[in-house]
Amino acid sequence: MRKFALTLDLKNDKKLIAEYEEWHKRVWPGVTFSLMTSGIINMEIYRVSTRLFMMLEVDASFSFEKKTATERASTKYQEWEKLMSTYEKSLSFAKPGEKWVLMDKVFDLVNGT
Repeated sequence: MRKFALTLDLKNDKKLIAEYEEWHKRVWPGVTFSLMTSGIINMEIYRVSTRLFMMLEVDASFSFEKKTATERASTKYQEWEKLMSTYEKSLSFAKPGEKWVLMDKVFDLVNGT
């Protein structure tokens, strides 16, 4: 199983952050279906202050291109993304139009890399 780590910021507003977390307690089924269809086995999101960290565990069929295509084909996913943009703020070094930024692994206790 492969893993990917990504990061994104939230807008610095306590009310918006609380709303964002509430939405993630009841993610729409169409959104979770789209994610699983793209090959994501598990997704976890963590927060400290306004910084989010996402861990993806994916199967052998997963690619970011497949994920993007699956998301574009889902109107529910597009609605969700529009809603989430109310709360999210791109990182200063993100490419234009990029939200979640892929992180580089710098340490692995088990594999020694």
